[in-house]
Amino acid sequence: MQWQCWKERVQRREPPPRWTRANTLIRRIQNGEQEKFYELIKPYERRVYTAALAILRNAADAEEIAQEAFLKAFTHLRQFRAEARFSTWLIQIAVNEARMRRRKDHPEVMEPIGEHRDEEGTYTPREFADWREIPSESLERSEVREMLLEALASLGVKYREVFVLRDIQHLSIEEVSESLGISRASVKTRLLRARLMLRDLLAPKMLSGWLSRTTVGKGNKPW
Repeated sequence: MQWQCWKERVQRREPPPRWTRANTLIRRIQNGEQEKFYELIKPYERRVYTAALAILRNAADAEEIAQEAFLKAFTHLRQFRAEARFSTWLIQIAVNEARMRRRKDHPEVMEPIGEHRDEEGTYTPREFADWREIPSESLERSEVREMLLEALASLGVKYREVFVLRDIQHLSIEEVSESLGISRASVKTRLLRARLMLRDLLAPKMLSGWLSRTTVGKGNKPW
């Protein structure tokens, strides 16, 4: 039955199930409808900007890199292969552009957090309470959001970029791996360390008196 359905689809020249709206737009652009490009990238503008910001930590630079990434994607759109998701390919371009900008502008930058690693390179967390002990109401406060951004900015870039792509933009492990050019195992390891580092940075403040007066909300994370 499945083979018959597939045979009929091929005979009608229908695209396979994974042929997304983005793929359709890409094909139209490649065939000359260049005005469709903004329609193609519009759903991903925020993702691309956030990915660049995670690396550069500067809003103006991130905006510029996002524009450069879109321009490069437009220029090289014919090189895109539908085997990958367009969003992943686009973010990968933004990440590469941001990394090049960072190396060019700040060749002396060192990773800020590294003092809590043992000889195997693992991160040793401090003894703090679990995220579940952070009041859910607190996570909605503007002060807390500012604390989160400040803590996130203090992470090393390789941890920050994985955290942003996976826990903020909700890319899959596979998509983060492809976007950053690292293995899935590395994504999982860096993500775990990023979460532990953020917990260690935020727990003393978030569990202090003025933030812990409300009811405890179980299962909440500040990302």
